[in-house]
Amino acid sequence: MKPYRGNAIAVGVLFIVCSVASILSVIPLGTTLDDAGYLSELAGLDGEVVMTALIELVWAATAAGIAIGLYPVLRTHSRALALGSVAARVVEGMFVLIGTLALLALLTVSQQFLAAGSSAEPSFRPVGDALVALRDWAHGFILPLALAIGALLYYVVLFTSRLLPRWLTGWGLVGAALLVVSTVMAGLTQDFGFTTVSTALNIPLGLQEMVLAVWLIVKGFDSPRSTGIPSSPLS
Repeated sequence: MKPYRGNAIAVGVLFIVCSVASILSVIPLGTTLDDAGYLSELAGLDGEVVMTALIELVWAATAAGIAIGLYPVLRTHSRALALGSVAARVVEGMFVLIGTLALLALLTVSQQFLAAGSSAEPSFRPVGDALVALRDWAHGFILPLALAIGALLYYVVLFTSRLLPRWLTGWGLVGAALLVVSTVMAGLTQDFGFTTVSTALNIPLGLQEMVLAVWLIVKGFDSPRSTGIPSSPLS
């Protein structure tokens, strides 16, 4: 039997659930937060907001779970990189939830705004805009950077140890690097939407994770080999 078979299946399932949750999280509200009248529109969408929050809770938990599930497999090759990948993807999950909390707070602000009337907009608009900006920066900048860093760390170990085919882990390294480029561009332009360029740069890692998930569920990890990573007190 191949090593860490249970971990491989669990991580493969987590990759799929995490990706599905991240995609589904944008559906309930659609482009509501991009509309000029989002304060009045959001007040009547409490069900959609709560549904988004629940989906994002699954997203956050599975993002951290991926690296936690990989840790026992990777630590025998480099404990430092394995711990780093866990930390990075836990940070990713935390910023998913920071964006979620911003959305829940925004719902309360929008309901209070609706009760106060349109004349109160000068008082409520700055608060609402700040919460939207917090969500944008959390989900559009810090979160993908943490994801990319975590992915780079565990793909380095997987690539050097040959626990998975090198074409697959090399694809992951390239995809994670492209995600860094996409995220930095989004931060510099402050455009966190689905632009043509950012989508094109993010597709390679998205596809790779689905192929990786299926590979882990069906075939699992290969027998470990020497990594070539220098030993250190943390390794």
